Amino acid sequence: MLEQNIKRLEEIAKKIEEGVSLDESLKLYEEGCLLAKNCLKELEKAKGKIVMVKKEFNKKEKAEDKDE
Repeated sequence: MLEQNIKRLEEIAKKIEEGVSLDESLKLYEEGCLLAKNCLKELEKAKGKIVMVKKEFNKKEKAEDKDE
């Protein structure tokens, strides 16, 4: 999903750069804002998972160090 959203954002940017009507620009801008918001949500979710995995790894590593 993230990759699709980024690809669509790139398409939107290209269309706006090439030149479209004001109405079309506003529609594309609005769509782009929503896509960017969704991308940020997905990245934050991924970041949370990474932090959780890292904490678990560190916890296991400390437990192994105590066993030695």
